[in-house]
Amino acid sequence: MKSPAALSHLALCLIAVLAPSTLLAQVDRISGRSFATRSEVLAQNGMVCTSHPLATQIGVDILKQGGSALDAAIAANAALGLMEPTGCGLGGDLFAIVYDAQTKKLHGLNASGRSPRALSFDQLKAELAQRRTTAIPTYGFLPISVPGAVDGWFELHARFGRLPMARVLSPAIHYARAGFPVTEFIAFDWSRIERTGPQPGALMATFAPGGRAPRKGEIFKNPDLARTLGVIAEKGRDAFYRGEIADQIDAFFTAHATDGAYLRKSDLESHRSTWVEPVSINYRGYDVYELPPNGQGIAALQILTILEGFDLRAMGLHSADALHVMVEAKKLAFEDRAKFYADPEFSKIPLQGLLSKSYAAQRRALIRMNAAAKTYDAGNPVLHQGDTIYLTTADSEGNMVSLIQSNYLGFGSGIVVPGLGFGFQNRGEMFTLEPGHANVYAPGKRPFHTIIPAFIMKDGAPLISFGVMGGSIQPQAHAQIVVNLVDFGLNLQEAGDAARWHHMGSTDYSIPKMTTGGSLALESGVPRETVMELMHRGHDIRRDVFGFGGYQAIRWDAQNRVYIGASESRKDGQAAGW
Repeated sequence: MKSPAALSHLALCLIAVLAPSTLLAQVDRISGRSFATRSEVLAQNGMVCTSHPLATQIGVDILKQGGSALDAAIAANAALGLMEPTGCGLGGDLFAIVYDAQTKKLHGLNASGRSPRALSFDQLKAELAQRRTTAIPTYGFLPISVPGAVDGWFELHARFGRLPMARVLSPAIHYARAGFPVTEFIAFDWSRIERTGPQPGALMATFAPGGRAPRKGEIFKNPDLARTLGVIAEKGRDAFYRGEIADQIDAFFTAHATDGAYLRKSDLESHRSTWVEPVSINYRGYDVYELPPNGQGIAALQILTILEGFDLRAMGLHSADALHVMVEAKKLAFEDRAKFYADPEFSKIPLQGLLSKSYAAQRRALIRMNAAAKTYDAGNPVLHQGDTIYLTTADSEGNMVSLIQSNYLGFGSGIVVPGLGFGFQNRGEMFTLEPGHANVYAPGKRPFHTIIPAFIMKDGAPLISFGVMGGSIQPQAHAQIVVNLVDFGLNLQEAGDAARWHHMGSTDYSIPKMTTGGSLALESGVPRETVMELMHRGHDIRRDVFGFGGYQAIRWDAQNRVYIGASESRKDGQAAGW
């Protein structure tokens, strides 16, 4: 017997064939959407949602063994570092929001690394001059900052873990040795490995044995990563930051000092994660939480605070009016992002002002309904595509984890220390070289970050853990997810599957000032009449296939005491419970 969702879709398809276009448009207005999605996943004892089915199953198995939501999250993250190395791994950074059922509180962790302390601003400029460029390169040693993910695992595990770390990491170790079949979308991303060009170290030997990336369905093994994870499982985080792994990293980087390799064991030894207080705004009765900078999460909150002054429900899902004001709100928030968001240890960030209702009203007043703005200035609040994974987990005790982890771009810097099995992130590319800028390069400083986890509370109780991977689209997509849920009443899976927009070209570290209004990429589910009207208002429309992120989410149904899971239809992912 077909599900109600399938029957509804079948009915709409029959109407589309048999009925005139005017009737179809009326049906779309009544239903609020013209797309069909997978059903949500429901379970009582726990839920895991990741961008790879095997990683999801590993997380569920950990829950069944008595592990906590955090144990499941680490196990899944370790597996994704193996199975989706295009997005994450031991050489990257991590951010997390954890709902602790015992204390009934949200806890935030910033596990991002800092730039090498031996690389001064002037020395960096000299290195760039030697390469005849004025920009920090994407690949090579110069954009590498300290990997924070492993320390993040152990910080989180010390507070919220239940099983021994050796058991938590054992599934990833097993698959690294025995191998796993590469999935379709990840295989496509993997095939772009040659764009990094030749780099010192073992990039191609590790991830493209035989000179090419593995194809869909082929079995991939990473014995070097198995050994590295085994050392971490046995000897703990200090093996990575102070022990034998740190020694291997130090020796390799020292040997390549003339290539611009400045990271040293002393940088690893001094690394620390930071527990932070999640920040929030109330959007139509829902408390939406993000982490404070050096990440970009508060951009989502700024967008939502501006949008609260518009009746989006009356405008309609995927209407020209709704999309227009959402894009303009994004432009406004991103101008502030470019000016204010940075490492709080180096810059004073006016958080309270940026998130205030009065400031949002000032910014909202700049939006013109009949025209897309070509440029905005950053306000005075009183005082590009990335590769990432996002996952979320929940356990039988009510604990929920929202976790995001990234190499930044693809395989990151392209630098792989021989024998370790993982690549180093290139997050340092995000620094600016503009003196006096909040995000200007400095030694021992965290760069501006794009990766952001999110959480929604309702009346003081946990409601939804969610996130969207994918560089600059993340705060844009976070706002779209919240609007889809709250304003348009979509369910958890529909909220992620609904057609997205992605505005590009706002002021950032690589674009000194938005002067042309940027460009607006729309998925095919946006109606043609909406596209035409947005073009009429001056939006530069692109019909892009990629760059719309990857979404996972878990909702707690307190009435039925059931978890509801959703997984991104644009990725290879899966939501599963038990």
